[in-house]
Amino acid sequence: MSIRMKKGLLFVATLLLLAGCKKNQEFDATGTFEAKEVTISAETSGKVLSLDLEEGQALKAGDCVGMIDTMQLFLQRGQLVEQQRALLHSKPNAEKQVSSLREQIQQQEREVARVERLLSDDVATQKQLDDARTYLNVLRNQLDATLSTLSTSNASNGNAAAMEWQIKQIDNAMTNSCIASPIDGTVLVKYVEQGEMAVVGMPIMKIADLEHMFLRAFFTSDQLSKVKIGQKVKVIADFGGDEQYEYEGTVCWISAESEFTPKGIQTRNSRANLVYATKIAVKNDGRLKIGLYGEVKL
Repeated sequence: MSIRMKKGLLFVATLLLLAGCKKNQEFDATGTFEAKEVTISAETSGKVLSLDLEEGQALKAGDCVGMIDTMQLFLQRGQLVEQQRALLHSKPNAEKQVSSLREQIQQQEREVARVERLLSDDVATQKQLDDARTYLNVLRNQLDATLSTLSTSNASNGNAAAMEWQIKQIDNAMTNSCIASPIDGTVLVKYVEQGEMAVVGMPIMKIADLEHMFLRAFFTSDQLSKVKIGQKVKVIADFGGDEQYEYEGTVCWISAESEFTPKGIQTRNSRANLVYATKIAVKNDGRLKIGLYGEVKL
């Protein structure tokens, strides 16, 4: 190989190296795409009676895709309703009894006063006055007993009201037996199958909003002055090779604390050790996937 040919190859290699370096410097930050993910867990315990759900399935918020057995809840509710009904029916009508006793006491007090006047005029005997007073005391004792019964009856009313709240709790649990997504999204993971037993807090599925994606990108401290919330930036999704797509992004979050540069993340300053995480909102056209590599240009 001639010296001239060697110099030519070296020149070409240098140009390629410079071109590669220039390409690596075309971005201001890099990161990976992510989405809002929600794990839906069971809110009641029981057998999964139905679960019309597959990974990759698109769901609308509030769509019921499965049902957990509510038979035990139904039986508990019926028992509480019957107990409440029996408690209310056994309540005595103490108010009427109290009203009647108060009238008898007033009448007997007038009778005692009349006998006292007669006794002072020597028309009545001491025994008649004692009998009238004794009967008055009997009526007053009956009133005290009835008031005590009325107090117990009020406590029964409180128990009936407490049962009403228990019934409402069971009604809420029966409503929560429906398995539904709280957001519009796509099923990422299905954790249970129809026929399996579920307990409260057990994961049923994981769903993500893939329509609205975020690029978690990292900027060095000297770049922060150029980045602000609401700023429009250019986001490039890299699918490998020469396949790249450009999107408009909006900076929606900037971390208040720095962190060490995550493994696999490139920055404009290769010597930077500390970076600040940001989230850039991007409208997904169906091509973006969670974990996909992306670049940012300010």
